[in-house]
Amino acid sequence: MAEESKKPLALLAAPQIASPVTTQVIMRNVLIALAPAFIASVALFGLPALIVTAVSVVSCVGFEYLWCRLRKLPNTIGDLSAAVTGVLLAFNLPSTIPLYMVVVGAFVAIIMTKELFGGIGKNFANPAIVGRIFLAVAFPVAMTTFVAPHFTLTSVDVVSSATPLASTMTNLLSHLDLLLGLHMGVLGETSALAILIGFVYLLVTKTIRWHTTVAYVATVVVLSLLTGNDPVAQALSGGLLLGAVFMATDYTTSPATVKGKVLFAIGCGLITCLIRFFGNLNEGVAYSILFMNLLVPYIDLHTKNTPIGGEGKRRGGRDE
Repeated sequence: MAEESKKPLALLAAPQIASPVTTQVIMRNVLIALAPAFIASVALFGLPALIVTAVSVVSCVGFEYLWCRLRKLPNTIGDLSAAVTGVLLAFNLPSTIPLYMVVVGAFVAIIMTKELFGGIGKNFANPAIVGRIFLAVAFPVAMTTFVAPHFTLTSVDVVSSATPLASTMTNLLSHLDLLLGLHMGVLGETSALAILIGFVYLLVTKTIRWHTTVAYVATVVVLSLLTGNDPVAQALSGGLLLGAVFMATDYTTSPATVKGKVLFAIGCGLITCLIRFFGNLNEGVAYSILFMNLLVPYIDLHTKNTPIGGEGKRRGGRDE
């Protein structure tokens, strides 16, 4: 015992509790959760959906690999974050988009949004969203040309519009059509059911918490009711569920506290509805999440938790 007491005390920086939950595990769970939406997109849009997704994933992973090699940095493609970005970017694209545009979007997402800011954990916004918005601005026609799915109740083959929300076809669709994805749209947004299955998986595996997604969708539903719009149609159509489940919940670009997550989600819902109901665009999910991403540092600053034993906020020189 005397010899043991003479051993030096090891003082290590926090955190001191090891966890088996790594970035790779988290990203693997996200990829598994995205699988139902991917299967639905291939079933609805056929081989083009598979090709667009494959090109997007390969491009994103390839750009990250090349960046690490050129910068002589540790190879980070093994954490699967680039693969997740590739799938999410593809899910924000129509099946008819030229493949070279997919590569351009991947470059913007990985190099310009992620790597130039220091890599994973340091990007200011969700890379897939920035890639989508860039392509929407640079190639508006290609990004707004949608093909009818293989399973549909309409006789329309191709339509060009700002979004399926702007098409008169929306008025002909039932809530069941919107739930199953029997309508035109980008690859990952059409089947609400597939996205909800992925959401349940993320909750069960504790990959994400429910606050952001529920608060985002609830805000859109409430504002839809107040403005006389169909709340169910607004929740199931467009990119709301895809954004609320997979992009607004991104660890890096969303607030850390529960209070912050709720405020972030309410802001996303408010901006989404403002754009949908009163703006020139009929879809505002990507823009709303990007805008709120920019506010995350300020949200974190004003909603951070006080450590146990720490000092609270001061007013007039006194602790609250």
